[in-house]
Amino acid sequence: MYSFIAGETMPRSTVQPEQMQIIDQNILDARIEGINLTCDTLQEEMGHSIVLFVFLRHFGCLFSKEMVIDVRNMVESNPFSPKPIFFYQGSVKDGKAFFDKYWPQARAIADLDQHFYKAFSVKSGGLKQMFGPEVWKCGLRAAAKGLIIGKPIGDPFTLTSVQLAQRNLILWQYHSVHAGDLPNLSKIENFPQFASTVYSIPR
Repeated sequence: MYSFIAGETMPRSTVQPEQMQIIDQNILDARIEGINLTCDTLQEEMGHSIVLFVFLRHFGCLFSKEMVIDVRNMVESNPFSPKPIFFYQGSVKDGKAFFDKYWPQARAIADLDQHFYKAFSVKSGGLKQMFGPEVWKCGLRAAAKGLIIGKPIGDPFTLTSVQLAQRNLILWQYHSVHAGDLPNLSKIENFPQFASTVYSIPR
């Protein structure tokens, strides 16, 4: 489900400050570990540019693999696309084993206790969201890309969430309605070109 906090068409003029969501400073100051990270806290790792938070399901899920591949294709085909930071429910070792297969250069934060997943309101689903007919259709889509199901690492009922953030604000977010529901990244890949202003709400 899309939530166009920054407006349906994405230009900077449509961004309404009163519609933005403020990220709790304790979350921004939280220490992070993972792969290809250069800083000690989430806020430092984000920097001042617009970033794309991608909260993956579990590592055995073929839709998590598909999500990483889709984001990688977006970044490699469009240098202006927002730079992603992945979150996953596993150890640093788990993350390295996974991303070595699908995107060795990706930045990813290990969140074994789901600290960030909870802070950013990532949803969970039930049996219908995991095994309903729409999920099977999406499974065929992912299987056509050569992806297969593996051993779960993380909560298998977690749903995908993708969020655009800058400094202490969430500008846009997408929460999947079922396991195979992934966002159309073409809706956001040019967002940083429109958003030439650095957004921030004073603490």
